[in-house]
Amino acid sequence: MGLQRERLRRPAGSASCACADPAPFWWPGAETSKNQIKVDLVDENFTELRGEIAGPPDTPYEGGRYQLEIKIPETYPFNPPKVRFITKIWHPNISSVTGAICLDILKDQWAAAMTLRTVLLSLQALLAAAEPDDPQDAVVANQYKQNPEMFKQTARLWAHVYAGAPVSSPEYTKKIENLCAMGFDRNAVIVALSSKSWDVETATELLLSN
Repeated sequence: MGLQRERLRRPAGSASCACADPAPFWWPGAETSKNQIKVDLVDENFTELRGEIAGPPDTPYEGGRYQLEIKIPETYPFNPPKVRFITKIWHPNISSVTGAICLDILKDQWAAAMTLRTVLLSLQALLAAAEPDDPQDAVVANQYKQNPEMFKQTARLWAHVYAGAPVSSPEYTKKIENLCAMGFDRNAVIVALSSKSWDVETATELLLSN
């Protein structure tokens, strides 16, 4: 665990994170205002961290804040951290159910010289440039490819509901409220409508079948 602590702690004499790449260090508690990313300790053993990234501008996620669970393995930095989204998100490369992420640097493209800052910036870049042909969530990826405008509206609504983004679709919001008025759970309604192309009838059938 000493190696983990050495890799994660703030280096002595450093006052800020303003350099282009403070690798291999990026300490818990550090934040970069330019990219709006930060990471904090969850426990004192440096085994679990809480990351946060801002939704990139000019994307459906703009204005949202996304919480990340970061677990540091015993073999870090020679193996990547385990990262998942805590905040729900509608994205082809992120599971809408579990928050699991499909990203090469969190798998076989990890290098020991990479930092947590690298990870968070890469996740921001993923939000801005999805890879629908290598999906984590097949339903979202299919919508992304078949109906890009519906995907954007759906992703923006999820950003509004779960990540605090300011903009969402009044049409979609009304459909959610109508189904919620029938007694269905709000989160279940959002998932059903999103996965059924916002068709109320098929979404209702899915909710009733569950």
